[in-house]
Amino acid sequence: MRALIGIAVGLAACRADATEPVCKRILFEDVAHIVCDVARDARISLHLRGEDGETLGRFDAVAAQLDGPALMMMNGGMYHADRAPVGLYIEDGDTVTQLVTQAGPGNFGLLPNGVFWNDGERAHVTETLAFDATDAEPDFATQSGPMLVIDGALHPRFLPDSDSRKRRNGVGIAGERVVFAISDAPVTFYHFGRLFRDALGADNALYLDGSISRIRAPELGRDEGGGMLGPVIALTAEPDRP
Repeated sequence: MRALIGIAVGLAACRADATEPVCKRILFEDVAHIVCDVARDARISLHLRGEDGETLGRFDAVAAQLDGPALMMMNGGMYHADRAPVGLYIEDGDTVTQLVTQAGPGNFGLLPNGVFWNDGERAHVTETLAFDATDAEPDFATQSGPMLVIDGALHPRFLPDSDSRKRRNGVGIAGERVVFAISDAPVTFYHFGRLFRDALGADNALYLDGSISRIRAPELGRDEGGGMLGPVIALTAEPDRP
């Protein structure tokens, strides 16, 4: 409990004082994580392919497409062997792949899953069927699964005594903040969901991927740019900032 209070106080201070994304290392139940806490109207974008139609795949290639310094980059959802996204993917308002609403194999199909998206003003994490029921026209969207937290409750399939442990990354909405997190060691879904709900204060959170999870966080000196990825999430500094 003391560790949770310390994390919550630290993040609250960052939210009150920070005007740009802040990444920090935290311990939750003796496991190290990197957490990046940003405003919901921050410059968040998704990147899959370059102007030549080829998959960018690497943080350096994505950074070259941005109009400002990359404050953080992270893999942004599951993908097939050809790097095509699994489920809905929208970039700059253009729909690349369609929403998938039915159950299926693997983590993606472990319903309920969800969508990380932006309505032109701020970011959201929404369960897939709830998203499908809206008339949203997102600037960006990436579908993944499972949901980690749904309206304050953990995914109903998560087991406290699970032995399935992987390095994992995800995104959640905590009030007017977006929180990104990646574990530095293999963890269960139950642990990772509780990180978002109990330590980071997220009412809704989405699993992005595991095993291949990578982050670039320059302020922490962390750059895991090796290997090819599918979609990449980028947080970009405002143009008038150094």
